Amino acid sequence: MDFSDIRTYIDEHPWLGRWVLNKYVIATVVFGVIFLFVGDQCLIKQIQRARQMRGLQQQIEQSRENIDTYQHALDYLANPDSLERYAREQYHMHAPNEEVYVVK
Repeated sequence: MDFSDIRTYIDEHPWLGRWVLNKYVIATVVFGVIFLFVGDQCLIKQIQRARQMRGLQQQIEQSRENIDTYQHALDYLANPDSLERYAREQYHMHAPNEEVYVVK
């Protein structure tokens, strides 16, 4: 298809020639293409950044939950009685004159 075929098609459809060859329509189409696909602030990159931000927000929320869990454990182990109980249960520690029976 060469230029003469395009010109013939436009001549057969005069309304198409008015719209396609209008400088405002051409400028709008060029601007739209630039807006959607070109540059650092294009729509595609904005969508990618939004996805990345949602992922980072989820990581932040998960980290906050982990911090809460570790803070509760730290508060529990700050008490000397709780620390002794934890050591006896988890590591099977005992006093020098004491016998320990592990039941499973």
